[in-house]
Amino acid sequence: MRRNMDAAVIGSGSRAQQARDRAFGKIFRWRNIDVANIGKHMTHPQVSVVLSVRNGAADLPKAVDTILGQTFADFELIAINNGSTDGTAAVLDGLCDPRVRVIHQDDMGLAAALNRGIALARGRYIGRQDHDDWAKPTRLEKQVAFLEANPDCALVGTRAEIWVGDRKTSRTHDHPTDDAALQFDLLFDNPFVHSSMLLRKSALDVVGPYTADPARQPPEDYELWSRIARRYKVANLPERLTIYREVPNSLSRKRSTSFIDKIVTISAENLAAAVGLSSPGRDHWDIAALNHRAPGRLSANPDIESMCRTIRDAGERMLANAPDSDLRARMMHRIDNLRHAFELHRQESDPSWHARVALNVAVARRVKRKLASLYARYAGDWLGRGASKP
Repeated sequence: MRRNMDAAVIGSGSRAQQARDRAFGKIFRWRNIDVANIGKHMTHPQVSVVLSVRNGAADLPKAVDTILGQTFADFELIAINNGSTDGTAAVLDGLCDPRVRVIHQDDMGLAAALNRGIALARGRYIGRQDHDDWAKPTRLEKQVAFLEANPDCALVGTRAEIWVGDRKTSRTHDHPTDDAALQFDLLFDNPFVHSSMLLRKSALDVVGPYTADPARQPPEDYELWSRIARRYKVANLPERLTIYREVPNSLSRKRSTSFIDKIVTISAENLAAAVGLSSPGRDHWDIAALNHRAPGRLSANPDIESMCRTIRDAGERMLANAPDSDLRARMMHRIDNLRHAFELHRQESDPSWHARVALNVAVARRVKRKLASLYARYAGDWLGRGASKP
């Protein structure tokens, strides 16, 4: 039978358990974990890290190890095997660390699986970890310290390095760090790395967990951060404490039309809420649609000046509570980008523009064919006269 219980309560008092205890002691001494208090940690951990995995056996061991190797030790790792058909179950059942709780279940979808992990969590804080991303050793330590020092903040993420598989790139996710900038950016998109997050469980008790409504997720993370940010402050740490890995078949890396459509909905709702409205109006939908290149969601006659005023209104309201922030520059940048997107939309919606593009493409093809013909005709004679080949 597959395990669906705490690793810490299996085989208590047996020789096998004594052998495991000796092995755990070596692991804990290597990681500077207080062995005397490990039992207390298992009953009342400060942090519950929730990891859901489906068919991720190849990437899972390293991701788990980066959590178990954290300098902050007062946590439990709730690892949910969400209907895997590869070797994921064996990987999880082979983990020898009493801080790990393994749950095997049928595939419920990511959001529902994460919600089950949150319901089982015993910690004050909920950490997130994807099965194919990595956490740097001090991530949890620094995030817990931040939330302890900032009781009005409900969640904190980190910046991230971007790797392609096991290869580091020069790209990064360097999202804003202060509440004002993040609140403004949430009006348009998601300025957090999901696998970097640490949240107060008490905030989830107020706003609710991830939505499991298929009409609103994925992106379940953007939807949840938006609800939290309407009630609490939010933050990112300036350090890159997460390694965000681009790997094949990763759900969070795909942006289908349906995915973008849901982002447009959440963005429009955020824009409306920022100016005190309970539901989006035409301008909110049009801003979100233009920002995410979703022409199918645009109204028949989008008004660019009205849209720009809406962004200014939202920005000015936030600026009143954060006069020292860079919101004014962010506001102007968003307006400039929106005007650019609007002009592109106007061009692409103009039948004469499409005709001109088609004509230019046809001319370019004819020129290319002519050049190829001239080269074929004269290249042999030119090379035959002793010239070196280009």
